[in-house]
Amino acid sequence: MYLVHNASPVVSYAHALLQFCYSCFALPFVFHLARTMRRLHPLRLRSLLQKLPVQCLSTATQSEFPGPDMKTSFPGPKSLELIAAMDQIQETRTVHMFVDYEKSRGNYIVDVDGNRLLDVCGQIASNPLGYNHPDIVATLADSAHLHLLANRPALGCAPPAEFVNLLKSSLLSISPSGLNQVMTMMCGSCANENSYKAAFMHYRRLQREQLGIKETIEDVETCMMNQVPGSPQLSLLSFQKGFHGRTMGTLSATRSKAIHKLDVPAFDWPAAPFPSLRYPLEENERENRQEEDRCLEEVSDKISKWSDKGCPVACICVEPIQAEGGDYHATPYFFQQLQKIARQSGAVFMVDEVQTFGVTGHLWAHEGFGLGEAPDIVTFAKKLQVTGAYMKQGLRPDRPYRIYNTWMGEPSKLLVASAVVKVIQRDNLVQLAKESGDVLLAGLKDLQVEVSMILCMRF
Repeated sequence: MYLVHNASPVVSYAHALLQFCYSCFALPFVFHLARTMRRLHPLRLRSLLQKLPVQCLSTATQSEFPGPDMKTSFPGPKSLELIAAMDQIQETRTVHMFVDYEKSRGNYIVDVDGNRLLDVCGQIASNPLGYNHPDIVATLADSAHLHLLANRPALGCAPPAEFVNLLKSSLLSISPSGLNQVMTMMCGSCANENSYKAAFMHYRRLQREQLGIKETIEDVETCMMNQVPGSPQLSLLSFQKGFHGRTMGTLSATRSKAIHKLDVPAFDWPAAPFPSLRYPLEENERENRQEEDRCLEEVSDKISKWSDKGCPVACICVEPIQAEGGDYHATPYFFQQLQKIARQSGAVFMVDEVQTFGVTGHLWAHEGFGLGEAPDIVTFAKKLQVTGAYMKQGLRPDRPYRIYNTWMGEPSKLLVASAVVKVIQRDNLVQLAKESGDVLLAGLKDLQVEVSMILCMRF
């Protein structure tokens, strides 16, 4: 979503509010605001803006453009020309424009036609600090890092000398409490896919230990034919409207849109309903508890049914907030009980935090749920610029090459992740997201009285 200039005072104030919201990590608000801003009274918007914290993520460290500046229609003629050229060699129906990333800065994206737009899409919520952030640029411009840009190592067999320190200064410096293992991967789907593999391997290892047996020749031979017992009948439980990726395993767990899944073979895995809460929460506590209990009962029922048909649930995978599925939230109670169900059934409890790192008022969204212990696996991607998973010690593969690929991540992106983490910590951006979110939520709740289309506000 990109916002262009309009001279009306309503849009001017709404533009400023959206800019602040995006630049302070308060991304859950921006799409809702973009839809409603034309109906808001400018004086009310100005009043709300004046209550916000002064610091802005991008303007705290670099000069910001004064606003959008449209020079052509959108998309412009140069973008259309490039789209036509690209269409000769690959699919282009998802391409909005071609971008001049050298000229883009902060919260503003500049296209090849010179149009400057306020970017509230953020590269599908993966741009953490705005365009050409000075800390990131300085990190990559450092000649001491040139060899990491010039050489892409196979990290699983020949990592660079700096790799351990890069992990410590980036991912391990912000690891969720209780998770001391981390693996890097290539994308969010890849992080989830390999975490599913870790969960299945862990489940089978525990089954064998409980039975006091080891792998057999039959296991080895049948797995090469995609047959049991070597390729076991196991399943993963996810949630309706959830999204976890587009690779084969993650696509079986994804239930957000048919366009992702149509014509692609899928595993016979269960999907339980995710709570659909009523708002305001404080006025619907009884109804929401009933809704969450209904969904939890469905989880237990599906685990029982899949066990009865010989395909036990080895992993429960859930998003803290269903993002692509429609911005659905649940209370801490739901996640606490879900973890208990996983523990009782012997399933790995996995939290997909690809969308939620840093933007909820907690570094990791699940930290706000008061869980009895850490999840078994937490996956990440997008705003960290690197992807992968944290996991408990017991989830490590029991042998080499079981979770493996050529690159196993990208060390130059760990440089970027280190810079991102330093800026987040230095500028206290997680707390800023919480403070700005609290103010915005309170102000928008007040505005609901005047604007009927503002509904179900949450953060």
